[in-house]
Amino acid sequence: MEDKTVILTTLNEAWAAPGSMIDLFIESFRIGDNTSWLLNHLVIVALDRKAYSRCLAVHTHCFALVTEGVDFSGEAYFMTADYLKMMWRRTDFLRSVVEMGYNFVFTDADIMWFRNPFPRFHLDADFQIACDHFRGSSTDLNNSPNGGFKYVKSNNRTIEFYKFWYSSRWTYLGKNEQDVLNRIKYGPVIKSIGLKIKFLDTAYFGGFCEPSKDLNRVCTMHANCCFGLGNKLHDLRVMLDDWKIFFSSPASVKRPAGRSFWRVPQNCSKRRTRSVCKRRIREFGVGNPARSLRCLRVEPLYSGVLVGFAERFRDPRRDEILFRVNGG
Repeated sequence: MEDKTVILTTLNEAWAAPGSMIDLFIESFRIGDNTSWLLNHLVIVALDRKAYSRCLAVHTHCFALVTEGVDFSGEAYFMTADYLKMMWRRTDFLRSVVEMGYNFVFTDADIMWFRNPFPRFHLDADFQIACDHFRGSSTDLNNSPNGGFKYVKSNNRTIEFYKFWYSSRWTYLGKNEQDVLNRIKYGPVIKSIGLKIKFLDTAYFGGFCEPSKDLNRVCTMHANCCFGLGNKLHDLRVMLDDWKIFFSSPASVKRPAGRSFWRVPQNCSKRRTRSVCKRRIREFGVGNPARSLRCLRVEPLYSGVLVGFAERFRDPRRDEILFRVNGG
């Protein structure tokens, strides 16, 4: 985009198979309300070779990201060691993106895009993030943020914020970046930096945790609060069908009926999540973190991308090797 804004998502082998997550993600842009042009600004970061090959088959702008000694090809479960490593890798990468002067929208690939979100972003915010649960005010720090969707402007405040956020992983050992954000957002450092944080309303940026109730307003919907790739895919396909029916309906039907079109969550319902939790308790014991419903949320594999690099790049400050493979 003209203001150096890029849309970023990540892809691994588990989400790259034909008919799997990446196909649904791209389809949402194509069937959304004036969203297909945004694909020109989407960069898919492939975390393994099969994901990269699949990206080249379905999209124009693909980057391959290799992290030495780490296999990102499988599905990562909430709060496992691999999950935590990926979350903090992502935070460090996104810090590098803002340091390079790029604004970005980071989106999980299990978020469906139905409308252009940019008109719904706050003009006066540095850092904007979606919520699992929205309390009614964009400035209420008690909102429950979800790191799977955020809009960040590159400036001195966001650069300092990302440095502090990443360094705080040592203060809160064993916590993911989202939990740490929930701790530091109240602290004096954020105030001293002067960072302007806004939380995005689930009326426009919803999910299975708290669905957007009106299809006349929804911009994105996230398959959060859901355990298992199969369950996510099932409910996302139902969601896309719901949108197609709604979007093809006459205006006289859309306006009064927009609040009743969603048939999701289904397999991602709280009842099913509880049954999975009980099964995991039987398998692993009550002392295992699996007893917490929250631990059953499955997040996609995360990472960032350094945009605009040359054909091959080695950053001596980190152990990642990045190389530009296509597009950009």
